[in-house]
Amino acid sequence: MPKPITRLTLILPLLFILSAGCTQPITQTPIAENLPSVTVTQAFAPVAPENARETILFSYEEDGYAHLFAYIPGQLPITRLTAGAWDDTAPAASPDGKQIAFASNRNGFWDLYRMELATGETTQLTDTPEYEGAPTWSPDSTFLAYEIYRNDNLDLAIGPSANPLQDAVLLTDSPASDHSPTWAPGGRQIAFVSDGEILLADLDKTDSDRFSNLSATAQASESHPVWSPDGTRLAWSALSQTVGRSGIFVWEATRAAPAVWVGDGDYPAWDSSGGQIVTTFNAPNETFITTYTRDGRILQPMVQFPAPLKGLAWANLTFPESLPAAYQEAAQLTPAPLWAPVGEPVEGNVPGRYSLVELEGVQAPYPQLHDRVDEAFNALRQRVIAEAGWDALGSLENAYVPITVSLDPGFEESWLYTGRAFAINSLMTNAGWMVAVREDFGAQTYWRLYIRAQLQDGSLGEPLHAAPWDLSARYNLDPKVYEQGGKYSATPAGYWVDVTSLALQYGWERVPALPNWRTFYRGARFTEFALTEGLDFYAAMLQLYPPDVFVTPTRVLPPTFTATVTFTSTPTPTITRTPRPTATASTTRTPTTTPVPSNTPVPSPTPPTIIP
Repeated sequence: MPKPITRLTLILPLLFILSAGCTQPITQTPIAENLPSVTVTQAFAPVAPENARETILFSYEEDGYAHLFAYIPGQLPITRLTAGAWDDTAPAASPDGKQIAFASNRNGFWDLYRMELATGETTQLTDTPEYEGAPTWSPDSTFLAYEIYRNDNLDLAIGPSANPLQDAVLLTDSPASDHSPTWAPGGRQIAFVSDGEILLADLDKTDSDRFSNLSATAQASESHPVWSPDGTRLAWSALSQTVGRSGIFVWEATRAAPAVWVGDGDYPAWDSSGGQIVTTFNAPNETFITTYTRDGRILQPMVQFPAPLKGLAWANLTFPESLPAAYQEAAQLTPAPLWAPVGEPVEGNVPGRYSLVELEGVQAPYPQLHDRVDEAFNALRQRVIAEAGWDALGSLENAYVPITVSLDPGFEESWLYTGRAFAINSLMTNAGWMVAVREDFGAQTYWRLYIRAQLQDGSLGEPLHAAPWDLSARYNLDPKVYEQGGKYSATPAGYWVDVTSLALQYGWERVPALPNWRTFYRGARFTEFALTEGLDFYAAMLQLYPPDVFVTPTRVLPPTFTATVTFTSTPTPTITRTPRPTATASTTRTPTTTPVPSNTPVPSPTPPTIIP
C-alpha cells in the first residue's frame, strides 16, 4: 500500500487510473463531477539535506549506450555511476538528497529505477513492456510523476514513489505527445512539454482551466523544463525556426510576462540556490557546456563536453565520502572502441593513396567506401540492426560516387565523391519508416534522423519526443509553407531509434543542408553522413585521385560574344506558280442555276470540264 499523504494532497482529473499491481492495465474511472472537492494544503518548503554537497548528475552516451555520471565541483571529477550494455537516462534527485530516480532498459524494456546514493544499490520500480521514463519527485519524496506510453501515445502519470504504477493516475490524456515533467517545489504545479510547447498543470484545478500554455510559439520547439529551487522561475530550452531566438528561456511565476532569453543552450539545470544555470550547448556534431547567472551573465566560457545529454540535474546530494564498490566498479571500466580502421595506403609511387572497398550485401549505385571508413560503416550497420531490428543501412541512396558522375547543382564538393560518406534511402520517409527532426545552428540547418523499430512491443527504441519536420508539405500549395521549406508535423506514434546519435558514436557526422534547401528538396541532404577524420574535402579527394582532378579545363569560347548560333544566309527558293483548284470529276452533270433578270436571254447549260 502507498504511504499516507502527509504534506501534499493530490487532486487530479482521474480520467484513468492504474489498478493495483505493476502489470495491471489502465482502466477508466468516474468523470470529474464525481470527484471529491479540492483540498488546499500548506505549501511545502524544501530544506537542504544535512551533509549534502552540490552535485551535478549527467546521462550521456560514451560507447553507444547512455550511462549515469556524477560531478561535485572541486571534490569529485566526472565519475561514472553505472555501466553496461543498456541505457540509463533522465536522472532525478529526490528532495531529501538520498536517492536518484531514473529510466533504464537494462532488463529489455524501459522502466523506472531508484538508486540509493549511500550504497549504489539499484531497485526496479516498474516492470511492464510499455515505456516509462523521465521521473520527477514530489517535494516530499512521496510521489513520482513520469512519462508513460499507452494507446500509441505519450502521456504523464503520477504514482507513489515506492511503486509508481500502484493506484497511479493520469495527469494528461490527449492525442498530443506529453513528456518531460518537472514538479514545482511548492507541490501544486507540474510543468511539462506538449507537442513542443511548455504547459503548466495546476493540481488544484479539475476543469479545463487546469492547463496553461507558457511558451505559445508556433515556430519553435521547446524542451527540458526545470524549476528553480524556490519555485519562482521556470527555465527551458527552445529551438527556433525562422523567427525568434534559440537557447535558454526563463519564465517568472510571479510576473505576468513572457519568458526571457538568457543565453545559448539546450538542457538547463539550476543550482541549489537558484542563482546559476548550467547547460549544454549542442553544435552540429559536438557538445559544449557552460554556466550562466539567472539573468544571463556568462560565468564560465564554453568547454567541450563528451556527448549530447540524455539527462541533467543539479542538486544537494548526500554522496558518501568514499565511493561504494558499485560506483568504483563502474568508474574503473574503460569502454572498448566501437570500431578501428584497418585500411592501409595502396602500394605504389603515390604516398597516401587509398583504394575503395566493396560493401557486402549493400544496395547502392556504387556500393563502395574508402578503405579507412568501411569498418566504421559495417559496425554502425550491425548496431542499427541490433537497435532497430532491421537492416536500415542495407539499401543506400548513395555511397561512393565516381568523379565522372554529375550530382545535382550545389553538390560539386559532396563528400560522396571522397568515398567517406553515405546517404540513407530517403524513400523510407514516404513509407513512414523514417522521420527527420529539424535543428538549426545559426544560419545552417541540420537534421536528426529517427528510424522506426521493427518490433513495437517496447523492446526496441523509445517513443519519439520531438516533432518531425515535414519536408513534403511544401507541395501542398500553401505559399507560406513552401517558403519555409515545410512545416512541423504531428509526433508519430510508436518506438523509434535515433540514427544520428548512433552514427556519431561511430564517427559519422551529419552534413548541413544547402542554403537553398527550402525550395530545393534534395538540397536538404537530410540522410547524408560523412566520416572526415579531420580532413577537408580537397585533402580527402587526394587520397583517391591525383591533383589533376582539381584542374579546371580551359573553356572554348564560341565564335561570337554570345553562345548563340551565327546566322548563315541560304539561297531562297524560287517562287513557283501555285496551281489553282480544279473541279472534281463527277459522273453526272450538275446544272448551274443562276438568277437571270427578265428580258435577258438565258444561255443553255454548259457541262463542266472533265479532267482526264
